[in-house]
Amino acid sequence: MRVRYSSVAGALPWALLGGLVLTQICYPLTGGGLRAGLTVLTVVLGYLLSVSHALLTRGVRGAAALVATATLGGFAVEAVGVATGFPFGTYDYSGQLGPKLLGVPLIIPLAWTWMAWPAWLAALRLARSTPARIALAAAGLAAWDLFLDPQMVAEGYWTWDSPTPALPGVPGIPVGNYLGWLGFAVLLMAGLAAAAGPRAAVVLPGDTPMLALWWWTYASSVLAHAVFLGLPASALWGGAGMGAVVLPLLLRRALPRVRA
Repeated sequence: MRVRYSSVAGALPWALLGGLVLTQICYPLTGGGLRAGLTVLTVVLGYLLSVSHALLTRGVRGAAALVATATLGGFAVEAVGVATGFPFGTYDYSGQLGPKLLGVPLIIPLAWTWMAWPAWLAALRLARSTPARIALAAAGLAAWDLFLDPQMVAEGYWTWDSPTPALPGVPGIPVGNYLGWLGFAVLLMAGLAAAAGPRAAVVLPGDTPMLALWWWTYASSVLAHAVFLGLPASALWGGAGMGAVVLPLLLRRALPRVRA
């Protein structure tokens, strides 16, 4: 059975994406409490975008699987991380990102969800086997953190007790944090692939808004870090790391397919 969507439902992801892009454009032009508020708003819009898109295109099962693995799973790993220092290292969140539960700001698991879904949909287009898709999606999600953590640490939203060894040019964040991200991202994507059902493994034309989010996140992060935020090293690290997953997808869509 093919699911038919109303024009209003089809426009919803694009409207949310437009709001997110506008909010992110405003981010480097502000400071202080207003910037923190825009950070929260960006995450909320991204969460609504990803979950609503999953619901509209993959049904209740797909959306529920995304929430279970990324939102609830993201909260669980963050709560364990804050309490024990595993798997990201010993770190603490400031009070700038809103209310906390077990030491974790409530928007943090929303951020995992926001970017997990486009990472998965991008991987669908780069690989056919489920293990390869899991690996690519996990790598893409973890590579996003090469932008995220340097930016958020620079804002003072969270800090590590022992931020060494760090990547060259990116102080304040231990290398082990990125390995922790990759490890959890693999578990998240494996859980999502298993729980979301066969519809979540199908490439759909309606995924375009999420691919646009994926590309926008990459390009805007490189630009913002290099030009507006004074973080040139993370622009390079993130540009190379996330680019390894994003750029092949762009080339795949740009180059004409050759038939044998």
